[in-house]
Amino acid sequence: MAQQKHLIYAVDDEPDILQLIAVNLEKSGFRVKTFPKASPMLKSLEKEIPDLLVLDLMLPDMDGLDLCRNLKNDPKRKGIPILILSAKGDETDVVLGLELGADDYMIKPFSPKELAARVRAIFRRERTAFEEQGERLTVGDILEIDFQRFTVSVRQRKVELTSTEFVILKILSQKPGWVFSREKLLDLLWGDEKSVIDRTIDVHIRHLREKLGPAENFIKSIRGIGYKLEP
Repeated sequence: MAQQKHLIYAVDDEPDILQLIAVNLEKSGFRVKTFPKASPMLKSLEKEIPDLLVLDLMLPDMDGLDLCRNLKNDPKRKGIPILILSAKGDETDVVLGLELGADDYMIKPFSPKELAARVRAIFRRERTAFEEQGERLTVGDILEIDFQRFTVSVRQRKVELTSTEFVILKILSQKPGWVFSREKLLDLLWGDEKSVIDRTIDVHIRHLREKLGPAENFIKSIRGIGYKLEP
C-alpha cells in the first residue's frame, strides 16, 4: 500500500503566493490545500487536521500571530507544526513567531526550493523524534525520557514537547555533559537548509526549560558556545 502523502495547509492572501506554494510543494510530493483567509482554514480544521501549516502573518480577517497563538493553545490543534512565511523580516518578528510556538520562520521573498526543504526538515525532525534510541533515559532521578513512546516526564508528571523540542532534548541526552554549539544544533535540526538565525535555538531552548520545570537547570548554557545536558 502506498504511503499517504503529508497534507499541508497554506494560508496567504496573495493568490500568486498560494499558487507558488502549492505547485512547488506538490512537486515535492505533498498534498496541499490553500486558503486566502484564516476563517475558511479554521472551518476546514473542524473536519481534518493537516500535517503542517504554512502561515502568512498579514491576513485580511485575522492577525497571523494571533492565529498561531490560538492554535498552540488549542489542545486538539497544538500539535500541528507551523511554518510562518511572512514579509515581516526583522529579528524581533522572527523571534516572536518562534516564541508563540512556530516550528520555523521564512521571510518573503522566498525560494520555493528552500520552502520545500524547510518543510522536509520539519517532517524529518518528527521522524527523528520517533526513532528508537534504546528505551528510556533517566537524568538526575527526576527527568525521564522515553524514546519509544516519545514522552518526557519530570517527577512522574508528563511534559508535552513539540517535535523540535523533543529532538533537541534527545540530541543533548545522547552525550550527557557534551557541549553542543548552536551551529551544531542548527546542523542537526535543519541540515543544509538552515538559513535561520542563531536565536532560533535560544528560543527553543528557553521553551524547553520552561516546560521541564524542576529539571530546567539540567540544560546548561555555555557562554558563547552552546548548550549541554547535565544534572
